[in-house]
Amino acid sequence: MNKDLWVYVEDAQDRPKNVGLELLSGPGRRLAEIQGGQLCAVVISDTTSETVKAAVSYGADKVYVVEGPEYKDYTTDAYTHAFCELVKKYQPTSILIGATVDGRDLGPRLACRLKTGLTADCTKLDIDEASGNVAWTRPAFGGNIMATILCPDHRPQIGTVRPGVFKLKAEPDFVRQAEIIWEDIHVVPEQIRTKILQTIREAADEMVDLEGAEIIVAGGRGLGKAENFFYVRELAEALGATVGSSRAAVDAGWISHVHQVGQTGKTVGPKLYIACGISGAVQHLVGIGGADKIVAINKDPEAPIFNIADYSIVGDLFQVLPAMTAEIKRLKNQK
Repeated sequence: MNKDLWVYVEDAQDRPKNVGLELLSGPGRRLAEIQGGQLCAVVISDTTSETVKAAVSYGADKVYVVEGPEYKDYTTDAYTHAFCELVKKYQPTSILIGATVDGRDLGPRLACRLKTGLTADCTKLDIDEASGNVAWTRPAFGGNIMATILCPDHRPQIGTVRPGVFKLKAEPDFVRQAEIIWEDIHVVPEQIRTKILQTIREAADEMVDLEGAEIIVAGGRGLGKAENFFYVRELAEALGATVGSSRAAVDAGWISHVHQVGQTGKTVGPKLYIACGISGAVQHLVGIGGADKIVAINKDPEAPIFNIADYSIVGDLFQVLPAMTAEIKRLKNQK
């Protein structure tokens, strides 16, 4: 077992998903240096050139590449086999995987195959320098507490990390050089027990990019009914923002799940997050910890969200939101 730390850089049609790059440029580099090993990326797909370049530019010292037609679409069998073969050959001490739909499938299957532990949906990472144990922090007991989990007895240590928790720390450096290691690992069709017959992408999914949004205006239970999301959307339009929501609003049927922010929704890191009528349950706060600035609007002065807000407005949101929207429009018209 060496001291290298691996980051799985998920590929989507030869484009890297942001979470892999976030893990490379943020916690990956720091943890690898503390462990005394190299920071390595793993890329698996049918075409990988652009994703490999991105991995190098965001800090990978080595990139392990597995390429083949059987990896065009993600399948548990093919990707787990390829990843396991890499781990058995090179023996990293830690592996970070983005908690995407595919990453949440790959992580536990990989851990089971390698007979090691997995900490899922992490929102914070640290390390004990003396032991080399990664401290994986994640919500527990329905999001009511944050638990820190160690894996002292087995290697590699594996964890899935929520997208958006760690922002990209720097601009990509396209003049960086790294060692590219190509591995010829293939899977016969009979070993792949699932096949994608058709991909149907909801229109709402394409329009809502919470993880990449710079400004989010989110509504919660305080809106009272679906029609009142009009006030949120009006402010979002004036700011050029994306509309988000709390779980309570989604559960009430007021807005689609693709807008949900929080433990069971998206983890976001915008420059500005405006919470409208959101009380601030722990499950929601987990999802907005990466925001640069949080503005909270709530008529309850004891609302928990005020404990983390940078700016707090105690008042009736049906009066506050129209006033904010009007003022923003006025300022924009002056330019």
